[in-house]
Amino acid sequence: MKTYTINPYIKFFKRTIDIVISSLLLIVLWPLMLMTAIAIKLSSAGPIIFSQQRIGIATEKYVEFFTMYKFRTMINNAEQTSGAILACKNDSRITPLGNFLRKTRLDELPQLFNVLRGDMSLVGPRPERPEFYQRLEHEIPFFVERTFLIQPGITGLAQINQGYDTCLDDVRTKLGYDHSYALSLFTPIQWIRMDLHIMLKTVLVMVTGRGQ
Repeated sequence: MKTYTINPYIKFFKRTIDIVISSLLLIVLWPLMLMTAIAIKLSSAGPIIFSQQRIGIATEKYVEFFTMYKFRTMINNAEQTSGAILACKNDSRITPLGNFLRKTRLDELPQLFNVLRGDMSLVGPRPERPEFYQRLEHEIPFFVERTFLIQPGITGLAQINQGYDTCLDDVRTKLGYDHSYALSLFTPIQWIRMDLHIMLKTVLVMVTGRGQ
């Protein structure tokens, strides 16, 4: 792995901002989250919250694992027969309500709790599933370094420029965005500009329903 270090001041302020903003969003958005939970419960069988193990921050000594939370967007036990596979366009496993939640990114709101817990950041590379990690590490050079010393995020440069991964080429494209974001964490001005750009673009994606 690379031996670079993130600017320590950026690391401190980034975590502080994560705590403040995620707390405020949970306070402001709890009615919307409650209505979403009720809609999921009434529209399809299965749990409201979907939990899944993901890979978090990586260091030279270890790689963290954590449980990520989302509003359920697929039918219950969607991978019971197929196993772990990437979502695809017009995926029959996604419920009608789930399709709307994905397009508006409302399914990601429970991850604000992950941010408060310190599992994730508001902005960063998407956390990958362990089931895919070994294959991606083998087939895509420098894939592991995408979360080296960087917490995965709810939104990020890759997420606002591209939808959910549906194939290996999607992952390769996103990797370039992830490394570009990592480079912005070395100087405060670049980091502030990058995070503001990503956050504003995320709001635009949610309002226009351009998520996938």
